[in-house]
Order: sequence, then structure tokens, then C-alpha cells
Amino acid sequence: MLDPGKPEPGKKVLLISTYELGHQPFGLASPAAWLDRAGHNVTCVDLAVDPLPEDAARQADLVAFYLPMHTATRLAVPVIERVRQLNPNARLACYGLYAPINTDLLRAIGVEAIVGGEFESGLVQLAGDRDPQPISLERQDFLTPQRDSLPVLNRYAKLRQNGDAKLVAYTESSRGCKHVCRHCPVTPVYNGAFRIVGREIVLADLRQQIAAGAAHVTFGDPDFFNGPKHALAIVEALHSEFPAVTYDATIKIEHLQKHREFLPLLRKTGCLFVTSAVESLDDAVLAKLEKNHTRRDFEEAVAAMRGAGLALQPTFIAFTPWTTPETYRDLLRSLAALNLVQQVAPVQLALRLLITAGSRLLELDDIRAVAREFDSEALVYPWKHPDAAVDQLAREVFRYVSQAQTRKLPRAEIFSGVADLAGAAPLSVSAASPSPYPSPYMDEPWYCCAEPLPV
Repeated sequence: MLDPGKPEPGKKVLLISTYELGHQPFGLASPAAWLDRAGHNVTCVDLAVDPLPEDAARQADLVAFYLPMHTATRLAVPVIERVRQLNPNARLACYGLYAPINTDLLRAIGVEAIVGGEFESGLVQLAGDRDPQPISLERQDFLTPQRDSLPVLNRYAKLRQNGDAKLVAYTESSRGCKHVCRHCPVTPVYNGAFRIVGREIVLADLRQQIAAGAAHVTFGDPDFFNGPKHALAIVEALHSEFPAVTYDATIKIEHLQKHREFLPLLRKTGCLFVTSAVESLDDAVLAKLEKNHTRRDFEEAVAAMRGAGLALQPTFIAFTPWTTPETYRDLLRSLAALNLVQQVAPVQLALRLLITAGSRLLELDDIRAVAREFDSEALVYPWKHPDAAVDQLAREVFRYVSQAQTRKLPRAEIFSGVADLAGAAPLSVSAASPSPYPSPYMDEPWYCCAEPLPV
């Protein structure tokens, strides 16, 4: 019998990540610190680099799956079913952006608890046999992430620049987003709210990763300039302490325009490149997606970034229900004319609009007209383009890009091959010429919010 004067023994908690774009998962390290402080015995496993530890699964009281993106969620489903077989008595939970939007499916396969939004405190509640809110946006006092039990950094994506490879640290200085773009997975959960991680916590997290060999940092915030003063204070402090460490971040075109006076400071503090979800060069499509920028804004942002000595790495949803053969060719011609061929990952030329559960895209009549019933296996609303030729082009482009990347062809060569498929070649600017602008990149292609292949 337990002594009533002593706290209840901690639970055995297994935290599982299936995929986080080649990064050492912040989504494991952060809750691990919270659970450890609460007295629980925490095991973290990243299935992107290690197999499922079946003994740990059998012994766990609580198994929680981190679902930050669509790919991670699809990969998690069979693992959830396997853990149920191994340990029918364990409580199963899912947390992260894609947990609340897939609640019905997850509960149908045995997941008991959903923890969305600010999930650390909710996981502690769950481990203490209390029911957390499915989505919580309450402000938290973050702890320094606990990374000592995670796989070492050299097992993750690296920064490639001028033939060199650097180990990469990954952290988040904020969550959520002030904006509510229709297609974004952040919108259904945060709905325009964003939350910051304290500056000293971010810096402490980076110190431990730099001590482990990281020479570059990726800031995983949905938008690094949702709170520009907060972000700039962090990179100024980082640069002051580690002047040789470089970094990259994700920033909306709208914010690059609004805060262009900060671009030289980004460069001065070691920023190598900025990823920006441009999505389309068609103003009508941008309006439907509620991106709050135009084609002209994008072109001006490219010029402003180059003027500051920074590389802009735009991402796209190349195939939408509104894409035509001509708008696709225009995208390719424009990227060549802007000399962005080297700064666009080839997969960005092949991606297709993703319509998830809870997506604001379903507010649009023309989306509902092409979307079919929700596919509980693919976790999307499949859709067909009104013009079958566009879907055929999407298939051909995706197949070609996949094969070309497997063969490790240069970006310019892949771009030229895509242009040939689309009937956009010869281009007025030689896509085969190396860009004179800097083009560092991560060797794990960045993308989200997109179907890789037409259904």
C-alpha cells in the first residue's frame, strides 16, 4: 500500500515522432522536459531514424505520438495500431497540429486523448490521469528542451553550402500564426493566435545543440516575423555569443515587405536564407488562399532580399484546381527570369494542393465542386482537376522530379526537364546556368500543405 504522504510514482511515458522534415524533433524534446520535471520516466523515439522500441512500448503507461504535419500523421497510423497490439493497456494520445484535425480517425483506431495547440502542459495532465483540453492556447512558461536522449545531430538533415555540410540545430521561438491563410494547417488550431517561447529558453536550447556540433540553426516558427522584435532579439544574442553560427527562418512575403528595414540585420546576424510560402504567382489564386501578397510583392521581396545579400527560397503549391497549363508554364518562365532556379527545391515544382479535415479551403464553392469524400487512409479530401490534362502533367512532373532527385541530378537540369514536360522550353533565361546568388540549402526538401501526387 502506498504511503499517503508520498507522491504517486511517475508513469512510464513513451513519446514518438514519425517525421519532422529531417530535424531532431523539438516536439519530443520540449514535452520530455515537462514530463521529466513532473516525475515521469520518459523515453523518446524518432522513427525517422530509429526503429520502434517494442519493449518500451510494452512497458509504457502512456504512449503519445507527435503529429506536426500530414506526412507524420499518415506514418503514425500503422504505428499506433502496432502499439495497441503490443500494449492494449497503455493510454494512447496524439499531439501537435494534425492531432485535433484528425480526431475522429485517431479515436477510431484507439487513441484516447488529443492534445492540440500548446501541448506540453496537456501531456503532463494526461500523464497525471487528468483529461487535457483537445486544443489549448493558454500561454505556457516553457522549459529548456531535453535533448540528451534523442539521436545525435549527424543523423539528421544537414546544411549544404559550397560543397560543405554542416550539422543543424532546430528550435522554435514561437508557435501559431497571426494570419489565417485558407490552406495552412496552423489556421484550424490557432485561428490567428501565436505564442512565443521565451528568449532565454530558445538560447539555452541552441547552446546545447551547438555544444553537440551544430554550426547552423533552423528556426521552425510558422513565421519568424509574427513577432519581429522577439525574433531579432534572439538572433542578435545568438550572433553575439556564436558569431560563426548561421541560421535560416521562414517568413511570409507580406512580412518581408512590411519589415524590409530588418533584412540587413538578418544578414548581419548570420541569416543565410529565408523560406517563404509564395504558393502561386497568380494573383487570383493568391486571393483565394488569402495569402495577403501579390505577384508584384513577391518580385519586390526577391529584389529586397538580394539587396540585403540574402537568398529567398520560395515554396509553391504548383498544382491547384485553378492551375492551367499556361499558368504553370508562366511559373517556370518567371522563376527562370528571376534567376531563382537554384533557390527552388525541385519538389516545389511538383506539389499539389492538400485539403485536410478542418481546412478553410472547404469554404470555397470551387473547392467543394472538385473535392470528393474524405479519404480516411490518405487523410485528405481527394480532388480532380477540371482539366484532366493538368492532372496528367502533375503526374508526369512528380514522377520525373522523384526519379531525377534519386539520381541526384543538379537543380538546373531538373528544372529544364520539367520545363520540357510542360512545353515551357526553351526559356528566355538559361535555366542551366548556375545562379550568381547564394544558394545554401537543407538536404531534406522543405514542403508542407501539399499532395505529392494526384489521386
